Amino acid sequence: MKKNILSALALCALVGFSSCDSFLELEPLDKVSGDRLTETDGGMKALLANVYSTVPMEDFTFRPNTGFNARNYDGVNGTSNIAFLSDEAARSEGGGDITEGFDYWPYSDIRQVNIFIETVKSSLEKGILNQEDATRMIAEARFARAYIYFGLAKRYGGVPIIDRVQDGDYVPGNPEALKVPRSTEADTWKFIIKEFGEVANELPTSRDGYRFTKWGALGMKSRTALFAASLAKYWDKAPLAGEAVAQKLVGIDKSEADYFYGECIEAAEEILSNYGGSLYGANPATVSEARENFQKLFIQATPVDEVLLARGYVDGSVNNNRSGHGWSLFYSLAQVNPGALRYGRFSPTLDLVDLFEDYTDDGTGKSAPVKTRTDGKETNVPNIQLPGNIKSSDPYIRYGSLSDPFLNKDARLQASIIVPGATYAGVPIIMQGGLVQSDGEVAVYNNSAAQGKDGKTYFAFGAEGTSGYSGFGNIGNSENGNYTTTGFSVRKYMEEEKFSSLSSRDNSVTTPFIDIRLAEIYLDYAEAVIESGKGDRAKAATLLNSLRHRAAHKDNIPLTLENVLKERRVELAFEGKRFWDMVRRRDNHIFYNSGMRSALVPMIDLRTDTPSYIFVRANFHGDEKQNGRTFTAQSYYRSIPGTATNGLVQNPGY
Repeated sequence: MKKNILSALALCALVGFSSCDSFLELEPLDKVSGDRLTETDGGMKALLANVYSTVPMEDFTFRPNTGFNARNYDGVNGTSNIAFLSDEAARSEGGGDITEGFDYWPYSDIRQVNIFIETVKSSLEKGILNQEDATRMIAEARFARAYIYFGLAKRYGGVPIIDRVQDGDYVPGNPEALKVPRSTEADTWKFIIKEFGEVANELPTSRDGYRFTKWGALGMKSRTALFAASLAKYWDKAPLAGEAVAQKLVGIDKSEADYFYGECIEAAEEILSNYGGSLYGANPATVSEARENFQKLFIQATPVDEVLLARGYVDGSVNNNRSGHGWSLFYSLAQVNPGALRYGRFSPTLDLVDLFEDYTDDGTGKSAPVKTRTDGKETNVPNIQLPGNIKSSDPYIRYGSLSDPFLNKDARLQASIIVPGATYAGVPIIMQGGLVQSDGEVAVYNNSAAQGKDGKTYFAFGAEGTSGYSGFGNIGNSENGNYTTTGFSVRKYMEEEKFSSLSSRDNSVTTPFIDIRLAEIYLDYAEAVIESGKGDRAKAATLLNSLRHRAAHKDNIPLTLENVLKERRVELAFEGKRFWDMVRRRDNHIFYNSGMRSALVPMIDLRTDTPSYIFVRANFHGDEKQNGRTFTAQSYYRSIPGTATNGLVQNPGY
């Protein structure tokens, strides 16, 4: 109990409960009993803060291989990120899987939330809480519980729904009375959507620290309804068979898709009509202003109007309360590492970079892939390390600098991604993976040195010392591979302006995590409208284009599914959405079973009097080492834990 109390009180600051402070003054923490917590408003808020901690937000402390609130140091696993399971990024050293590696079965958390709801009702009857506070606390607890069920449903399909304390159901000698069977997948999603919709009517409309609001609840309703709609519509892309399918514990009838799309549209429309907030930096005068605005959106000390749901942090290196995170620390590049032991291991893919538009703005919205060859044959070089696979005689475009291929690209590219030759914290970032000698010989993925025609010595990685470059060093080395291995690194959420003051201590970063923002709602609405034929197509097109206008595009593009999905990937990159978008639309197995993630390998070319640069498309080395990755249809659902004792029907393939 003491541990739980201390944890709850430490969480108060994160959520924004000011009245916890007065409660802390009542008596020493080691003498606070569980009953004592329920006797004051401050104590109840401390317990509510603990309820907030159960929300499975895939934030800066989520690791897909170990789970939520994972702050303890565990080597390279500490740099894991859900983006690395998708086609938008990879873990630099090439390790890690493309599915989650932990069991999420939080029924103890659900029980604690249900107990809290009953405790609030009791405190209301005793006069400890007034009606307004009690109503809000119950709504917040139901929000947390609905979010927990969302975390379950997207992993397991239909699950047991327990929305009350079961203590009265227990029959001595008959534990079967407490067992609850799985609901169908459709009913599980309907329960979640209903809960978010109902609590939206009980929660305040104004922001109060990081507490849940009406708009956060409606945002979650929009997200969950779109998820369920996609599952129904695209089941046939990866059908399964077995008892769980026969009982509809996994799988949703295609006929249900329109219902779920309608729920998404309804929630989004309520936000769009009544929220009153707007996109941050919606009308930039220049591309550079657009880039600056988009970058700043993610490093605000407190959330801006665009944000509907976020999580806050305090410096976890102080008193070891472990309530911060390490995003700007773990993902800092080698040239600007403030002292982290593992760093620079976030490698965005060329697949993502190729999606960004340029400013041709011809009304099509077509992507502008990086140009590497004069003949237009933009295909990957397989096994780039093997001698002879890169032919210097091939018609590669020679660029004058590392950054030239990325000029005139959508402002969000360099606001989200550090490209070769960009600056970070005032430092020019060098990302090179090879060298073409003056005689045409090629060196790749090793820091060979060669003399140019100008008599100077050049290095394949761009510098001699290991802290002088940020790409391709020690490739494949899990201990020392602290470099990008795709030719790109992450900028979104990185505290570039605070670089000089960053601590090297774990959990010392306090940048808030944005879970839902208006941009996602715009894209939810547009996708639901075009997929279902419901809603307002003109409004959906306006919303789609407003995101591009925020990035300084001047044209309007048509509302097509291709444009909406492309815009979703560009706008929401590295925000934890892409992996689950691939799951709900059943795209994982198609992507991974047909190819590999892509890298861009810049190489200095010494064949000309003044050295130039060529850029070679390659397969990501981690995928190539494993001869590609395999994502099976059964992997869209996780194995139900403990079926031998809980008696639940297992998912297909397990």
